[in-house]
Amino acid sequence: MSQPVSMQLHGPIAVISINNPPVNALSLSVRSGLIEAIEQAENSAAKAVVMHCEGRTFCAGADIREFGKPPVDPWLPTVVDRIEACKLPVVAAIHGTALGGGLETAIACHFRIATRDAKLGFPEVNLGLLPGAGGTQRAPRLMGVQAALDLMVSGKPLSAPQALAAGLVDRIAEGDLLQAAMDWANELASESTAPRRSSELAIETAELPADFFAQYRAAVHKKTRGLPAPQGIIDCVEKATTASYADGCALERELFQKLMNSSESKGLRHVFFAEREAARVDDLDPETALRPINSVGIIGAGTMGGGIAMSFANAGIPVTL
Repeated sequence: MSQPVSMQLHGPIAVISINNPPVNALSLSVRSGLIEAIEQAENSAAKAVVMHCEGRTFCAGADIREFGKPPVDPWLPTVVDRIEACKLPVVAAIHGTALGGGLETAIACHFRIATRDAKLGFPEVNLGLLPGAGGTQRAPRLMGVQAALDLMVSGKPLSAPQALAAGLVDRIAEGDLLQAAMDWANELASESTAPRRSSELAIETAELPADFFAQYRAAVHKKTRGLPAPQGIIDCVEKATTASYADGCALERELFQKLMNSSESKGLRHVFFAEREAARVDDLDPETALRPINSVGIIGAGTMGGGIAMSFANAGIPVTL
């Protein structure tokens, strides 16, 4: 059986490929493989790295079969920090969906290029959770405080052009994505461009009102009837503006674990799995393309309840996994 992560040299470019059908979930084998591949690239003659995924999507998120279980090393926070620490510039080539842990993996890369029809988001709030692998700390450094909050609290994905405008994506690929990413990586290598680590970027707060977080927290509380996950996201982003990246991540991890054990998240995850099971069709090939669902979108933080599996399916996560 082939490994879910591989590394191949194409001249001065190391191409790291993830192939974990159907949605390239960040399972233990993928997480371990990513660390090994980054180390192989660093120890090779490569001058830059491209990370891309086989199949119809970039990493669509964590492996949901691991939800609620004790984390197994290497856990995702360790993996994304290792990617970001790579001494070579790393370009993420995004197609399909980069959601949750998949987006956290992408923003740990130093540069991002996406197809025009790609979608990027943090739907964790729909399961009563918050991004737990640095997402609450890296996102506001890339796209600003309010835009990052809106993205995480709503759970709604951005289109690639919206992500480009927000600063979450650096380029839109025209034509073949992998080739465009490799061409860009060659540019970076030829210009000896240093890695741009999002955790080291400053967060712009000068234009925020003094009571910005109090106002935002009150507005979200009214819309979500006091559900804890949106408030936890706000706490983490506020921490990002006042403390170091490491301290912000420590709070993020603490609140993630607390939410994972909360009755609200357990209930939402129960509904999620129940709806996935109800939508499962016996003997259906897991590679079967999804039927578009135009009338249902990712549910917002204020509507957490039924329809979760259908909502994730509309974002590109199949309910037949």
